[in-house]
Amino acid sequence: MTGNPLWAIVAAFAPFSLLMFGGANAIIPEIHRQAVEVRSWLSDDEFATLFAVAQAAPGPNIRIVSLIGWHVAGIPGLLAATIAINVPHCLLTFGIGRAVAAVGDAPWSRVIKDVLVPVPVGLIVASGVVKGRAADHALLAVCISAATAAFIVFTNRNPMWMLCAGMGVSLAIAHRGVLN
Repeated sequence: MTGNPLWAIVAAFAPFSLLMFGGANAIIPEIHRQAVEVRSWLSDDEFATLFAVAQAAPGPNIRIVSLIGWHVAGIPGLLAATIAINVPHCLLTFGIGRAVAAVGDAPWSRVIKDVLVPVPVGLIVASGVVKGRAADHALLAVCISAATAAFIVFTNRNPMWMLCAGMGVSLAIAHRGVLN
């Protein structure tokens, strides 16, 4: 990595801050592309591991960016990444909130809101695909991911059931491998 890694971290993550329509999961594909493919800061497995750690801990799901910054440049990298991903987004949200409050219920503002609704949905679906590609290397993992997606799409049950089922299947297969 050439140059100051802190500036590279800021340059990589600050623009994404302005694209987080639908939350942080909407920009995961581009974060993955930058961290793994473009800048080679992480491997696919390292990205999947950091993502899992970020999701397991309580708090905002944008924590993945802070962990990438920490991986690249320690505590200063963590701080640079956290500030880069949060400050532009917060300022944009504040400005848009004030503008929406000033406009009120103008008919054109409702049209803009209706047009923007599908954008985060598509970004979040793309995020799921990228995370699946980064994490699912074994046939079992791919099958569990596909079954979980189908379960969520076609039933009204709590997704935690699939988390428990996937864990049970993985444990059973791991146990079976130990016995043979």
